[in-house]
Amino acid sequence: MSMHIPFDNTYAALPPVFFSSQKPTPVRAPQLLAYNEGLAELLGLPDAGQDELAQVFSGNHLPDGSAPIAQLYSGHQFGHYNPQLGDGRAVLLGEVVGTDGQRRDIQLKGSGPTPYSRSGDGRAWLGPVLREYVVSEAMHALGIPTTRALAAVATGEPVYREGALPGAVLTRVAASHLRVGTFQVFAARSDTRSLQQLTDYAIARHYPAADGPMGLLTAVRDAQAALVAKWMSVGFIHGVMNTDNCAISGETIDYGPCAFLDTYHPDTVFSSIDRQGRYAYANQPDIIVWNLAQLATALIQIMPDRDAAVEEATAIIHATPTLIRGHWLRLFGRKIGLAQAQEDDMALISDLLTRMAQEQADFTNTFRALADGTARAQFTDPTSYDAWHSDWQARLASEPDAPALMRATNPALIPRNHRIEQMIEAAVAGDMAPFHRLLSALATPYDDNPAVADLARPPLETEIVPATFCGT
Repeated sequence: MSMHIPFDNTYAALPPVFFSSQKPTPVRAPQLLAYNEGLAELLGLPDAGQDELAQVFSGNHLPDGSAPIAQLYSGHQFGHYNPQLGDGRAVLLGEVVGTDGQRRDIQLKGSGPTPYSRSGDGRAWLGPVLREYVVSEAMHALGIPTTRALAAVATGEPVYREGALPGAVLTRVAASHLRVGTFQVFAARSDTRSLQQLTDYAIARHYPAADGPMGLLTAVRDAQAALVAKWMSVGFIHGVMNTDNCAISGETIDYGPCAFLDTYHPDTVFSSIDRQGRYAYANQPDIIVWNLAQLATALIQIMPDRDAAVEEATAIIHATPTLIRGHWLRLFGRKIGLAQAQEDDMALISDLLTRMAQEQADFTNTFRALADGTARAQFTDPTSYDAWHSDWQARLASEPDAPALMRATNPALIPRNHRIEQMIEAAVAGDMAPFHRLLSALATPYDDNPAVADLARPPLETEIVPATFCGT
């Protein structure tokens, strides 16, 4: 008998226009590589042995009560609209209400083809599965809203990309998988009935206090403004902020060519497919405004007075940069020890970042070193730091708790790109120890742990990762 998961499915109860029923495609020899026991307990999942977990989270055995579906959506990809996307390599098993009372999706990623695969094989190879597992759990530990990883299973089958690669399936947990693109597909089809039903569903599931479509837009705006500012504060670059990768819930979703800054520069791009720098680090606040405008365009279709709706939606969207700026100032103020940053502090923070870019300072290590007085060593020309330091010290005169605040705000560890790549190389060769060591260290990113101090080291010149890649 298959594992019993206490599913309570609501999205699968919607009309079939929202999804396609789709079972996962079985795999040859599933092997459990990782299982997030803490998350499983939060979800209320029963205890099970490794073999059973491997069978369930590879898609070989459907848990009792599951209603496997592939969701429909569309989206703008690098600014160009694609009228139909959808889950091309993912199957939503169902929803559970956890021990904390929160509803979450459980989804298999890399579980085989669906009606939305567009001639793809619907599979994932081991590297992107382990990358998403590590990075999403690291983001959770950093306190950033994110989808989470429940399990990683090797399939025992090859996946063919440039060559043969080991296949794997990731089990992802999310507040939901509703995206901006989920709304766009029905707006593009002028299917206002489905668009209204989706809006009502999203409000009930995520923002029950929201008043109608514009209330939903405002709630999503607020969540996304806070999220992007948090990304910026830890040097995270999503890499592919298409509207189909923008979650209504305000969680970080779809860790494809994501990366963290080493040397700071605002124009940094890692994604191999972002050739114009659309989704560069510094562009992320502007892009979320653009994405929200696409959501607004969809929601306007179900407003009774469209002229008035355009005016209201425009005001909502135009307020986004100010919201992001406020979150950014608060977070970066705390990064330099200011409990309550003021507007005048923007110049002080910006001056530090400018000097960091000019002097090739490491983003994470520079901010972490501010608390113990060693940040000067992060600069190619330390006198550049000295010129900023005197102004900073004058501002800190009224901040007695600055060192503790900075240590609580600035992580000692992030999932550095070269460590991720080294972990993947080891896993492909059959050694999962670097994966588990990295995952364990990143669970407490604000702690100083000498045993993992090597994971805080920036890459050597030979270790620099110049580009990251999507998992498809």
